[in-house]
Amino acid sequence: MLFDFDDTLFDHSLTCRAALGRLRASTPFLRRLPLDTVWREYSRLLEEVHPDVLAGLRSIDEARTERFRRLGFLAGVSIGVEEASELSHRYRSHYQRLRRPVPGVPQLLRRLHARAVLGIVTNNERAEQEEKLTALGLSPWIDALVVSQDVGVSKPDPRIFAIALDRVGASPSEAVMIGDSWESDVRGAQAAGIRAIWFNRFGKTRPDRLEVDELRSFRAPSQIERILSASR
Repeated sequence: MLFDFDDTLFDHSLTCRAALGRLRASTPFLRRLPLDTVWREYSRLLEEVHPDVLAGLRSIDEARTERFRRLGFLAGVSIGVEEASELSHRYRSHYQRLRRPVPGVPQLLRRLHARAVLGIVTNNERAEQEEKLTALGLSPWIDALVVSQDVGVSKPDPRIFAIALDRVGASPSEAVMIGDSWESDVRGAQAAGIRAIWFNRFGKTRPDRLEVDELRSFRAPSQIERILSASR
């Protein structure tokens, strides 16, 4: 069993929103915007800037600073690198303190680990993901952590899934990949010959007609097990 990490096992989106809410309360230019707007724009900037980290063009700290510099611009203020960096550190402090798993994940992993080998396939830096995994208390149930920084290739490239299969000792036909990203997790896994299950917690519209099973929640383990045991 292979899982994506951020917004599949780790509740990045709602942790991010909560941390931005704390930061917004003490930052005048952010209070000009509704919290949902701040959250939406920050999430968009994360998707916009994070590929630079994966490509080695920016450090993760530089990317975090750049996101706040651009967020200031969107709010109508010009802030320098030093102020953006300070905002980034304040946000990061809130974010780390508020981190939590997606509801139902600890119970699901504990249950699945009794009968399957579990791995994570994630696009990020290894130190970041290892620390997060430990902080969330999920490490005991994860047998393999495959991080793009380590292996030099990112999802949706089928090669990262091939590496993950090797780490968990499975062939494509023996594996299942669960993730929230249609492009990275669903299409990436299918390109590697792995059955994909879309974790669609926020009820997004399917981007195309690709036939894959869909999960909206991890709160009902027996339902999830029925989907997992279904034929490919």
